[in-house]
Amino acid sequence: MDAAVPVEELTSGASGRIIPVFKNLRQSILSYDSLRRSLLLIYSFFVWILLLLPRLHRISAAASPPSSPRTASSSVRRRKFGIRRDEEDTMRRRALAEEVEMATEGSSWCSWTTSLFFGVKRNALFCRSWLPVSGELRGILIIIHGLNEHSGRYTNFAKQLVSYKFGAYAMDWIGHGGSDGLHGYVPSLDHVVADTTAFLEKVKSENPGVPCFLFGHSTGGAVVLKAASYSHVEEMLEGVILTSPALRVKPAHPIAVAPIFSLVAPRFQFKGANKRGIPVSRDPAALLAKYSDPLVYTGPIRVRTGHEILRISSYLMCNFRSVTVPFFVLHGTADRVTDPLASQDLYNEAPSEFKNIKLYEGFLHDLLFEPEREEIAQDIIDWMESRLTPACPEEATGLW
Repeated sequence: MDAAVPVEELTSGASGRIIPVFKNLRQSILSYDSLRRSLLLIYSFFVWILLLLPRLHRISAAASPPSSPRTASSSVRRRKFGIRRDEEDTMRRRALAEEVEMATEGSSWCSWTTSLFFGVKRNALFCRSWLPVSGELRGILIIIHGLNEHSGRYTNFAKQLVSYKFGAYAMDWIGHGGSDGLHGYVPSLDHVVADTTAFLEKVKSENPGVPCFLFGHSTGGAVVLKAASYSHVEEMLEGVILTSPALRVKPAHPIAVAPIFSLVAPRFQFKGANKRGIPVSRDPAALLAKYSDPLVYTGPIRVRTGHEILRISSYLMCNFRSVTVPFFVLHGTADRVTDPLASQDLYNEAPSEFKNIKLYEGFLHDLLFEPEREEIAQDIIDWMESRLTPACPEEATGLW
């Protein structure tokens, strides 16, 4: 088995890139205490500015003469241009999403569709489904992808599910894949949680009586776990599967300023942090496919997106003891994007009566794109089958 490639510590998500911006500053200029005091000073300054801005705006508006029609018209044109540019980018990505191959020649046993689903904020979200052509549907797995990727990357996994008479549905988040929104920008992960819940309800209504599972990778795993923490969602599920979930950001300290800047410039990108692709698989072909995929966002992480990752991971870390949904968490021990020890903490602390964990020695972040992807997918299918049959006591909890 190949050794894991050492990389700089990064924020959670498939290509989070905030940390390097602060690394050299932290190591060469400031001690920990000095940097902490500096960040507090910066925080205080920005809070003061934010509190003062409305008053300054009112005073300026009262003292200044009305803007000329030409100035107002120019501002409107810029806003319209920005909106039109985002819409054109969305339509371009949606066309690319439709072109993703969802079935290979000879896959007559699998039917597939694409569609649009309108989320809680009325954004059009691009969705996919794969279903067996014949036979009884044993269950459904709803796939929530990770940060910066898209649902089309999970086609091979979906087809493996269908071969075992499981249906698969998948949804692109806002700002991802073929869905509405600025590419790579997540204004609120709570909205993604709500969209996931609404999509689950839609799938359940279309397939009455069919057992449903939620699957989430990386930041998608955090979304799934938070959604399943609500009792009405847990009641709709047989269980959740989490691969490399973003439960702990490493390290948290250097991006402490993200909450401040997310208020001032939420779409701002930390351009200096995007130096290279992050090794998330030991399969060179899988790495090349990911980072050359036009639907995978490879630009610098946006400030609000980084803040949202911090917020949801902090919430989950504080609420492990309230997790009661049945779950199966899978993590590679060499993952340098999300923390495998946090997955172990989830397993140790959650009071779920049915919980399992599997740690893959030396594996990296994108488990379903590792060379052993089929075996990992089989572990997931076996766990789902165990939830649909009477459980032996030794299967209810433990290593899988």
